[in-house]
Amino acid sequence: MIIIQETVISDDIADNFFVCNLDACKGACCVEGDLGAPLEEPELKILEQEYANIKPFLTEAGQAAIEAQGLYIKDWEGDFSTTTIDDKECAYALWDERGILKCGIEQAYLAGATTFKKPISCHLYPIRITKYEGFDALNYDRWNICNPACDFGGKLGVKVYQFLKEPLIRKYGESWYGQLVQEIENPTPEKK
Repeated sequence: MIIIQETVISDDIADNFFVCNLDACKGACCVEGDLGAPLEEPELKILEQEYANIKPFLTEAGQAAIEAQGLYIKDWEGDFSTTTIDDKECAYALWDERGILKCGIEQAYLAGATTFKKPISCHLYPIRITKYEGFDALNYDRWNICNPACDFGGKLGVKVYQFLKEPLIRKYGESWYGQLVQEIENPTPEKK
């Protein structure tokens, strides 16, 4: 385990290989599971402010689900997540011409329609953050639909923390990420 500032990082993030392989999984993480993507409280307000800019990038089914259920839902534990279509795919997801699910929020971002890239939970996947009083625990979430990503990462020699450099910096900052790399790649002698 690695401790940096108010975060506790699982060794799995340093030790395991991972690079998304959308050709193999087709974006299954946007449709599999019990709920939509986890949302942090500040993201709720962002969705409220940015939805008009994002809406044109969503499917009719996604728009209808959001109209019926709202921009996000609150689950039985009091956590927020994205709305889903018939309890399956994320209402913000869309299929591209190759049959791969993509994030409509991210498509709006790439087109310059919004400054919100996508929920941080999606950007950080396969890292999941559990918030505790005083610190965040970062864990590697193993899911069989991501086996092709593990294989692909192994072929390329890319570890989870390397693949997720951009979202880790987005969440915790450049300095934090620099410390993480230092701890993993050049640990002090007592941590070896």
